[in-house]
Amino acid sequence: MSILTRNTALAGVLDTHLAALAADEGLAPQTIRDGIEGGTMVLLGNPSHPSLRPLLVGQPSRVKVNANIGTSPLCNNPDREIEKLAAALAAGADTVMDLSIAGDLLAIRKGMLAACPLPLGTVPLYSVAQKYLDKGKDPAGMDPEELFAEIEMQAEQGVDFMTVHCGLTRRGAEWATEGGRVLGIVSRGGSILARWMRKNGKETPLLEQYDRILEIARRHNVTLSLGDGLRPGAGADAGDAAQWEEVMMLGRLAKAGLAEGVQCMIEGPGHVPMHEVEAQIVGIKKLTNNAPLYVLGPLTIDSSPGYDHIAGAIGGAIGVRAGVDFLCYLTPAEHLTLPTIEDVKAGVMASRIAAQAGEVALGRRHALEREAGMSQARMALDWDGMKRCALDPEMVDARRGEHRNEEECAMCGKFCAVKMLRDDPQGTL
Repeated sequence: MSILTRNTALAGVLDTHLAALAADEGLAPQTIRDGIEGGTMVLLGNPSHPSLRPLLVGQPSRVKVNANIGTSPLCNNPDREIEKLAAALAAGADTVMDLSIAGDLLAIRKGMLAACPLPLGTVPLYSVAQKYLDKGKDPAGMDPEELFAEIEMQAEQGVDFMTVHCGLTRRGAEWATEGGRVLGIVSRGGSILARWMRKNGKETPLLEQYDRILEIARRHNVTLSLGDGLRPGAGADAGDAAQWEEVMMLGRLAKAGLAEGVQCMIEGPGHVPMHEVEAQIVGIKKLTNNAPLYVLGPLTIDSSPGYDHIAGAIGGAIGVRAGVDFLCYLTPAEHLTLPTIEDVKAGVMASRIAAQAGEVALGRRHALEREAGMSQARMALDWDGMKRCALDPEMVDARRGEHRNEEECAMCGKFCAVKMLRDDPQGTL
């Protein structure tokens, strides 16, 4: 039975928005249907999310960019996070994830769903763990029923995609913590679940009762973002046994999800040296049957605090060329603090640049047309045309400043190479 037959919520969203999606992506409607049926494309869209514009992720749709926002115990200002959400959308983010871990998470999520017309993602485990930590209790003592209730509640609330670390096993966690890794487990969700497994001596409920998650997700058309709890947090840890053990499990879980009518994405690394990025992406895509791949960076070096959005954009561009479908941004605040509004914009733009660079390398028409348009506008010294083709049109006017009425840029002025030959009265060479 096809996924669109089993998942009536998905079928309804697709039927309503198919024409608009096809026009936006430049794809034939049947191509979209085939991608969803084959599990190589997902349609993010929970019918309970008000005023939502659903979004396609996966080939052959264009590469998308996600922005993470949310409160922390040391920086808890929900109103500021709503401002960051607006900044992310204004900068061109395609989706937003609410990773709040402090304050009234239910109210924060409700506010973000109301303010976000694009798909919103969450990590339900954070909400359950927060309740324990706020009471000074160990989240390893959580009752699995609390976690399933949280997943159900967030699905009913309208969350479009959820990170669930279903592929983390006791064996994988042991390899990551005792197998010689430099940084062990760096995923918050992965660390919480590894602690739970140590205390309880069994596999996580997310894995053992995966069928319950599938049932909830299918009913609400929540796309499962199968989390990489064992992603490498240092370049030296990339490609170890723990990482690949989890990747193989994620591939099996995505296949099982598709068979049950549930859309699944795969989350990927992480910290990966530049010369290993392509092989990592190709390997992950193969082991997960080309399910949409959602990566954090990857960061190509570990030594760039304050500039990790650049290190991540380098890895992201290589990753897109190798098959990545969805880039999660990194900001200048990564590894240091909660991002500011300015950091959010910088992170979104860095990932959008990575996506554009990768898609140009792949020869995708929309990317090539933007590049050709910019070159033509520059040849004509057409500043309005340059703004139309720029990834950040506002930056064009902002950086030209007091010289914005000049035909040439302020770097060259009368030395403008284009104008010098264009206005040459001597004719041909």
